[in-house]
Amino acid sequence: MKVTIKDCMELNIFKDSELVAGAANCGNEVRSVSVVDAGSVSDVELFDIKPTEVLLTGFLGFRKDAKKQCEFIKAAADKGCAALAVFFVGKTSGSLDSKVISAAEEAGLPLIIMPDEASYSQAISEIMDRVLYGDNFRNSLISNTVFHLLNFEKHSNFQSAVREAAINNDFQIVLLSEDFNPIFTVETRHDVKLADAIRQGREKNVDAETNKTYTLIDVDGALTYWGLVNIGSDKYYMLIVDNEDSYTAGEITKLAEIIELAMGMWKYTPERDAKSEFIKALIRGNKSLAYALQDEAKILGSDIVSVFFSKGYKRETESQLFAEFEKNTDLEIMKITEDDETYGMILSTIEEDNKGEQQTECTNLFARLKENKAGRIFHVTGLNGIEGAGDAFKLISESWAFVQNVFPYKRVFTKYELTLVNNCISIQIQGGFIRKNYVELLEPFKEAGEHKGKQLLDTLETFVLDAGMNSSKTAEFMNIHANTVQYRLKKINEMLGVEITGNRVIPGLTMALALKRLERSVT
Repeated sequence: MKVTIKDCMELNIFKDSELVAGAANCGNEVRSVSVVDAGSVSDVELFDIKPTEVLLTGFLGFRKDAKKQCEFIKAAADKGCAALAVFFVGKTSGSLDSKVISAAEEAGLPLIIMPDEASYSQAISEIMDRVLYGDNFRNSLISNTVFHLLNFEKHSNFQSAVREAAINNDFQIVLLSEDFNPIFTVETRHDVKLADAIRQGREKNVDAETNKTYTLIDVDGALTYWGLVNIGSDKYYMLIVDNEDSYTAGEITKLAEIIELAMGMWKYTPERDAKSEFIKALIRGNKSLAYALQDEAKILGSDIVSVFFSKGYKRETESQLFAEFEKNTDLEIMKITEDDETYGMILSTIEEDNKGEQQTECTNLFARLKENKAGRIFHVTGLNGIEGAGDAFKLISESWAFVQNVFPYKRVFTKYELTLVNNCISIQIQGGFIRKNYVELLEPFKEAGEHKGKQLLDTLETFVLDAGMNSSKTAEFMNIHANTVQYRLKKINEMLGVEITGNRVIPGLTMALALKRLERSVT
C-alpha cells in the first residue's frame, strides 16, 4: 500500500508538528527515512537521497545561517526527497527564518517543523512502521490474541480470555477508571511497578482522545502504552506493557482495538471504581456506605491525612503537581475530577506515625497550587478517620461557595476559614439574638456618619479579614498610604472603645465583620 506524507502526518510523532511549506505536495510517496545533519551544504552530495525519502535534520551544521539552510533545502529538493522535517527549532534558533520557509515553498518541498520533544529515533520508528506494515500487522501478535480472546468454549468470561492472551503474547494490561484507579489488571511480570506507571501517566497527562496511536511512556526501561477505551457511556484508560519491546506502537494500537472489540463481544462490564465510590459516599455524607466500601477500596480511615476540593485548575497542571507530590512523599492522592473541579483525599502509604510531617507536606502542596491564581483550593488537613473525612467534606461543600466572598483575596482555604464562614451561615439562617449581638458590635460605625463610617469600616474589614492585621498590607490592598491606615485604626479604637487587636476583642470582631461581608454578598 502506498504511504504518503499526508499519511505520515497522522502519526503520533507529528501530532504537534507544523507544516509550513509545500502543502500541495503532501501526496509525495514515502518509502524510507534518513537523518541528514550536514556540516556544510556540499555534504548533501554524500547522501544517496531517494525521491521517496523523508529527511530529518536539525540544521546542526549551520543552525543560525538562514542562507545555508535555504541552499540545503534547494539541494534536497533537487535530489527529489519527499519531505524535510526540521527538529530542535525551539531549542536552537527559536524559529525558522521566513526566507527558509519561502525557499521550501518555491521548491515545492513539504517542510515540517517538529515539536521540541520529538526525537529522530521515534520518527524513524513510526514512519518505517507505517511504510512496512501499514494496516497489516504481524500475525504472531494479532491472530494469536484473537484466538484466545474469542475462545468461548474454553473461557467463561473476558477476564480469563485476555489473561491467557497476555501470557501467551508476553504483554500486560491494566484497565483504569477516568480518575486513574485500577479496575482490572493482568500482570505477567513484576518488572514494572504499577504505581510508578500510573504516576507517570498522570504526570504526562495522558489523553488518548487526540491520539490515533497509543502514547508511549518508558517506565524504568519498560515500554508502556496508554490509550482511551469507551465502555458504554463511560471513559476508561487502557495501559498495555510490552514486556520484551517486541511490538511497534502501531501493533499495540491494533492490539488495543481488538481487546476493546472483545470486551463488547463478551459483554464485559468493568467492576465499579471502589475508590471513587468511596470518595463520592463521603461527599454525599453517606458514612455507612463509606464504611462498607472501605475494604473493597483498600482504604483505612486512619490513613486519611487530608481531604480537599479544588476548582479552576487545568487538569494537566494539577496532574503534574500531584504526580510529583506522590513521587517525593509517602503519600497518595485519590481523586475524582470533572471539568475543572476535583474532589480528593490524601492518604498515608506507610504505617509510621508521622502525621505532623505529612500534614506539613499537604499544606506545602496546596501552597504550590495557589501559584496558579485562576484556581481555588479548599482543604481540611488533620483528620480523625472516616467520620472526620465525612465531616470535612460536609464543611467544604457547605462553605466553599461563600468563603470566597468573605476572603476574596485568598486562594487556599483551610478548615479555619471554612469553619468561620460556616458558623456565619448558621447565624445568618437562624437570625435572632445571636445575630443581633454580632451586628450591634458594628453599630458605632453608623453613628460616625455615612461617608466616614463606611471609610473606617472598610479599613477595619481589610485590616482584619484580608491583611492579617498588618497595616502595611492593608495600605497595599486599599491603595492608600500606611500613615493613613494607622490614623484610621486609631480612630476605630477610639470609636469602639477597645484595642481592636486585643485577644478578647478580635474573635468577636472577626465574626461580626465576616458576617457583614457574607450578608452583603448574598443580598
